[in-house]
Amino acid sequence: MRLDINLASQPYEDARQFWVRWGTAIGAAGLLTLVLLTLDVTGWVNARRDRAAIAQKRAMIADRDRLRANAEEFLNRQENRNTRDMSQFLNELIERKAFSWTRVFEDLERVMPTSLHVVSLKPELGDQNQLELEMKVAGDNRAAAIELVHRMEGSTHFQGAQLVQEGSSDNGTGVAAVIVAVYVPDAAGRSGK
Repeated sequence: MRLDINLASQPYEDARQFWVRWGTAIGAAGLLTLVLLTLDVTGWVNARRDRAAIAQKRAMIADRDRLRANAEEFLNRQENRNTRDMSQFLNELIERKAFSWTRVFEDLERVMPTSLHVVSLKPELGDQNQLELEMKVAGDNRAAAIELVHRMEGSTHFQGAQLVQEGSSDNGTGVAAVIVAVYVPDAAGRSGK
């Protein structure tokens, strides 16, 4: 019979092996905690900076809204209404007079398919003071009208092109279509002409 008796006052433990195993794990957990804490503090500082920038932009927007409300209130006074109405009328008239038929047809020439031709063109100022073109076109087939809409969508001068109506042409041999688009003239690129 064999008995294992330890007569030492303190039992033997392999402390080195314990610290290698658990010390590495604790060190890794501490390093991960430090990295997460650093990311958290950095995010908090950035969020604080963003909140300050947002508050500054909101204050600027509030100032602009206040200025606009004051200007509208000034224009809506009884003594200023005639001037305001005349100014709006003249501005709309200037916008209409600035419309260049030559430029529109030059830009249409770039996007118009060969089997399609313009029957009528009606420019109007829209709700947001944008120049909207209502264009009636006629051609041999429906595909040409759809191709025109696709080409207008790819153009920088025509935005939001839509085929709003289509049917047979007056002579019954082809297709007639109505296309609506917002026209954006390129004033900067043609100032040298």
